[in-house]
Amino acid sequence: MKTYVNFKSINALAIPATIAGIAEPLLSITDTAIVGNIPVDGLESLAAAGIVGSFLSMLIWILGQTRSAISAIISQYLGAGKLDEVKTLPAQAIYLNLALSILLLLSTIFVIKEIFELLNASGKILEYCISYYSIRVWGFPLTLFVFAVMGIFRGLQNTYWPMVIAITGALLNVVFDFAFVYGIEGVLEPMYLEGAAWASLLAQAVMALMAFYLLLTKTDISLKLKFPLHPELGRLVIMSLNLFVRAIALNTALILAVREAAALGDKYIGAHTIAINLWLFSAFFIDGYGAAGNIMGGRLLGEKNYAGLWLLAKKITTYGLYVSVFIMVMATIFYKPLGSLFSNESVVLSAFYSIFYIIILGLPTNSIAFVLDGVFKGLGEMKYLRNTLLVATFLGFVPILFLGKYLNWGLTGIWLSFTVWMLIRGGALVWKFRRKFKPLLQNQ
Repeated sequence: MKTYVNFKSINALAIPATIAGIAEPLLSITDTAIVGNIPVDGLESLAAAGIVGSFLSMLIWILGQTRSAISAIISQYLGAGKLDEVKTLPAQAIYLNLALSILLLLSTIFVIKEIFELLNASGKILEYCISYYSIRVWGFPLTLFVFAVMGIFRGLQNTYWPMVIAITGALLNVVFDFAFVYGIEGVLEPMYLEGAAWASLLAQAVMALMAFYLLLTKTDISLKLKFPLHPELGRLVIMSLNLFVRAIALNTALILAVREAAALGDKYIGAHTIAINLWLFSAFFIDGYGAAGNIMGGRLLGEKNYAGLWLLAKKITTYGLYVSVFIMVMATIFYKPLGSLFSNESVVLSAFYSIFYIIILGLPTNSIAFVLDGVFKGLGEMKYLRNTLLVATFLGFVPILFLGKYLNWGLTGIWLSFTVWMLIRGGALVWKFRRKFKPLLQNQ
């Protein structure tokens, strides 16, 4: 059946994907807002949550790339009308992913202190990092399982059930956060930062159970491991490895930013924590159209419908820009209130307000990069995505970051580095898409 590219078909996928996408950073934002207002050691708790959150995001993004690879392969087979030929692949991919996640988890829990010392955590902040991470890390395999299941649903052109899972997890996390962090009088003593960690872990467990149930009841995909290995498993592994390297480059930028912010002092890592959470929130908000591009792009490629693919890229880029402009307007209107949601420390807020405008001005560029990134994942162009991130990180982000450090630009230097980073990413994807698919469109 031919895939139709129009406002209705795109938004039927993009809107649920957007809601599901923002639920992930919402978990982190909820922790940040609640932790930043803890009455005891609020500043140190906020800094620790920021450092640990960045490190965990790095681990999840690195191993969570199987989601995009599974989605790309399934959607391409669906477009080609050969879905039955790929039904044993998802289970094999999920078990491989879980094995890697457990291996990585076990390899980090014994060197937690050294990891966070490398990120410039010390004293009370280091103590809080260790206690917070020791709880949060056990949700790592659960999150990767949920990611893989969401990838399967996306490949099947379904973003509704991933949305349901994500919303449930986000709402539960808010409820658990208030209960465990601040306590329930006469029932539960306040647990402060550790309470936030337990809240996230329980929410992740519920999401994993929901993902397991929905996969079994809403699809024909089995989680029973069957041999021999599927022929596409090799391509999936190569795609995942390319995204793995890409994720390392991506998280090198994020971790270096956290490290340099921590080196500036407690108030600056607190401000950076607020800024990066809002940046990620806007990224996932815009990325709903990237998800639609991922899902529909793979199917259109399977159909060899290059006219539809060109139209898809044009439309979702436009829609993504509309969303980014909306976010810019709202962020400008609520410039001061947004900061006060996350902290009541005047020194933290002052540092945050000094750089928030950079994040706002960069949103249109981010939109183009995020949306086309999703399209390229659906097309299986993982190698090019890898190379783009390597160039953007090591020839763009890192030089500007250390130039800013040398010139004492402080947080401004860190966020100017992000701006250059996104300009390179977005520009490279626009150039590649036009160069590869315009000739195919003209010859169709």
